[in-house]
Amino acid sequence: MAAKIDATSGSYDRMKEVKEFDDSKMGVKGLSDSGITVIPQIFVHDPQTLSDLKPSSKNTTTTIPTIDLSHINSAAHRPKIVDQVKSASKTFGFFQVTNHGVPVSVLDETITAVKALHELPQEDRAKYYKRNEGKGVMYASNADLYRTSAASWRDSLQVWMSPERAKAEEAPEACREELFAWDLHATKVADDVFELLSEGLGLEGKRFKELTFSENRFLVGHCYPYCPQPDRTIGITAHTDVTAVTVLLRNHVPGLQVRHENEWLDVKTVPGGLIINVGDLLQIISNGEYKSVQHRALANSWKEVRISVVMFFYHTKWREDNYYGPLPELLSPEKPPIYRDFTKHEILENYYSKGLDSKSFIDKVTIKN
Repeated sequence: MAAKIDATSGSYDRMKEVKEFDDSKMGVKGLSDSGITVIPQIFVHDPQTLSDLKPSSKNTTTTIPTIDLSHINSAAHRPKIVDQVKSASKTFGFFQVTNHGVPVSVLDETITAVKALHELPQEDRAKYYKRNEGKGVMYASNADLYRTSAASWRDSLQVWMSPERAKAEEAPEACREELFAWDLHATKVADDVFELLSEGLGLEGKRFKELTFSENRFLVGHCYPYCPQPDRTIGITAHTDVTAVTVLLRNHVPGLQVRHENEWLDVKTVPGGLIINVGDLLQIISNGEYKSVQHRALANSWKEVRISVVMFFYHTKWREDNYYGPLPELLSPEKPPIYRDFTKHEILENYYSKGLDSKSFIDKVTIKN
């Protein structure tokens, strides 16, 4: 797919190429499978984004914490687990959990099913390709393709699970059964983590459940195929999640990086582990106690596809005045709110007005002194 030049102005017509790529319904998987050696111009990122695509060598032994949940219901062990979750959420914003109750066979089946969808013949994948963000089922390359200045090297399946659940028949048959089953497993893990996070703030364990943090959720199955020029693009740009919490399942192909102490860390794979990260909403609700941090995925230089299955958890319950903000019980004269109240409309407007970015919503609601 060659770059297009506007004959009148002599300038590169990016939007024309974006539309041609989208209309082809081939996705980056199709581009990769075609054997191209030069990526299309729409995927080339600016020098600033490309300047630090490798982690700092001094941090090769540092990674996000791993927390064992096997004794989560033990009165003797739970306080320690709560402290570990609290510490990880304050310092890294990310942690991995093991012994979370989901059988390894289910993890493997979920990854295999999502991979099977993305590796269908192009003509079969194209049957599902469509753009309808925010509802039902969407299979496309780059949800923000038309909003961002440079596309990223990934294709994604998005399935809304709650409060308006996608119809099962809308989901691709190759992974339909596994994804709806994964919704139940991931939600159970998220509910356990929400209890630990709530207790870490000195609240009752069920407080976040009362706030319906697991009742507004959707699943995304990302595919990062082989990229012939991984130094010119990225798998997903540096961003923070606007969620309360995100639960991530991935295969063994590396690429995820987390920003910590002004350096990018590679997130190492832990067998049977699930990755949890704090989102912008939880940072605001906790009045800054928990931190939402930048993360990104490098373009895949492996011949094998990288697969990640992401569950995003928001909340459905808003105050009667339709506003939300830091929890009142966490505030005091010594700890005044550092974020203003906001509406759901503000969140959606901020998200859909541009491509993925970092903490732009938190910046908008931070109270300036």
